[in-house]
Amino acid sequence: ALDRSLVRVLLEEPRAGSREYARILGVARGTVQSRLARMERGGVITSYQPQISTRAMGFDVDAFVQLHLAQGRLDQVTAGLAAIPEVLQAYSTTGEGDLLCHVVARDNSQMEQIVQTILTLPGVVRSRTEIALKERVPYRVLPLLQRAATEG
Repeated sequence: ALDRSLVRVLLEEPRAGSREYARILGVARGTVQSRLARMERGGVITSYQPQISTRAMGFDVDAFVQLHLAQGRLDQVTAGLAAIPEVLQAYSTTGEGDLLCHVVARDNSQMEQIVQTILTLPGVVRSRTEIALKERVPYRVLPLLQRAATEG
């Protein structure tokens, strides 16, 4: 319960610091620091990076590119995708495609160039691109944490 409360406070007030977290939770600062360190080691807390708006950086087009790969080429294609800065994420998936990539571009013309670059990667057989119109539910964890707290 204390760990869930600490993560909740961390999500709600990411810049507050361990002294403030301790005050809010009514525990010692050392307790907060040791709990955070344990959650970092356990992979619960994976980053303290700020969330950056790609749109504010001038990348106005978001797309999801599904890739179909030749057998045995997953690692090679993944390495190629990692070399393309506009590929923000890539997930191997079940179903029709093999990889699902989140890609950003400054405009549609640049998106076309990026997709064409992806298609030249050895092992990529074909792709399907879907342009995102508007983010409706941003990435979030707090509601999930709240649900977990009520379930046990």
